[in-house]
Amino acid sequence: MSSITTPDRGQEAATERRAGIPGWWITVAVFWLGWIFMYADRTILNPVMKDIQTEFGLSATQLGIISSAFFLSYALLQVPAGVLGDRIGRKKVLVPGFLLFGLFTAVSGMARSFATFIAARVVTGAGQGTYYGPQYGIAAEQIPARNRSLGSALINSGMAFGIALGLMVSSWVAHSLGYGWRAPFFVMAVPTVVMALLIWWLIKENPRPLGAQAQAQSNKASFVALLKNRNLLVTYVMVFCSLFGFFMILTWLPYYLQTERGIPVKEIGNISSLVAWVSIPGGLLFAQVSDKLGKRKPLVFVLVPIAAASLISIAWLQDVNQVIAAICVYGFFGKLALDPVLIATVADNTPKESYGTAFGIFNFVGMSSSILAPTIAGFVSDATGSLATNFYISAAVLAVGMIGMGFLRETPKQAATA
Repeated sequence: MSSITTPDRGQEAATERRAGIPGWWITVAVFWLGWIFMYADRTILNPVMKDIQTEFGLSATQLGIISSAFFLSYALLQVPAGVLGDRIGRKKVLVPGFLLFGLFTAVSGMARSFATFIAARVVTGAGQGTYYGPQYGIAAEQIPARNRSLGSALINSGMAFGIALGLMVSSWVAHSLGYGWRAPFFVMAVPTVVMALLIWWLIKENPRPLGAQAQAQSNKASFVALLKNRNLLVTYVMVFCSLFGFFMILTWLPYYLQTERGIPVKEIGNISSLVAWVSIPGGLLFAQVSDKLGKRKPLVFVLVPIAAASLISIAWLQDVNQVIAAICVYGFFGKLALDPVLIATVADNTPKESYGTAFGIFNFVGMSSSILAPTIAGFVSDATGSLATNFYISAAVLAVGMIGMGFLRETPKQAATA
């Protein structure tokens, strides 16, 4: 299913130069910043999990439920947000959601009980759930096809910066400065709300089609039709498997380094953030390779085995410096490097009027694993007394996704010109 279309006046208006800068560059830059605050507001939780556990008297399973509850509401909003954005306008969906999660990031820091904290994280997750499909829908329309993987990688690199920012700010504010676990939530809430206003002001969106044209396009790109697309289905399986290990790492790596590797609490934020920092050059490199190859599948079969091996190494290696090296390898070849390739695969196989829906399904499937992974990891830790087994489980799940991608059908022409 090709996404080749002739740009209409609305698209030309959205992608025209502004102040001498191509419109799609501005779109990429703004959405890059959006992902920074999306992920920073998520990962400020992780360095202070031990503090939250102590204050509320929680088990490891209950700690995992915090992230799982957040990602449950986040995942449930993916498809509705994508469909609604395709119908009424994507900015009208993602901007209010961005404001909501910024405000409830601050509310999370005010919680005085475990139940209240969970409730605040659920609302925060719901607000974030409006971002992915509408954002990538706008971006996929505006980024030229020849730059599709690279543009997605640049936007995606905001996730890496956000992960690093959240981990480092949280660890610094809560532990180095001694303000406690609540302060990071307040610190990050303010710039997040400001970012929502910048998105509304700077992003130019293509107008939605009207009347009979809209109905025809809706029929052409129906929800059921997307689910029948073989290439989309195997890509959805791969993103589920990729995100399973990633969110196990994202949720539990600081806790694992502190409790099982004996790394001082003031250092865990910096070490954990290495996953994000090294993913930036990896993501940009492999995105350019993907665009030049005109095919996505070969890169999957390079990145996934190396990522799986690095997950195993984090648990298996005994020397702390070697563990840190394995963390860096996972960052370079893992989820954040693979994401632009998978995003481009979705765009290659989806008509542009249904981008929001297709990306909503993509992220719903992927984030479903984020609901499972944190709680499963906590349960395994309670049952075995160690988090190490979860790294082996995550590597096995990655292997399943790679097998599924073996059924992807693509041609160089499709990937290069779609």
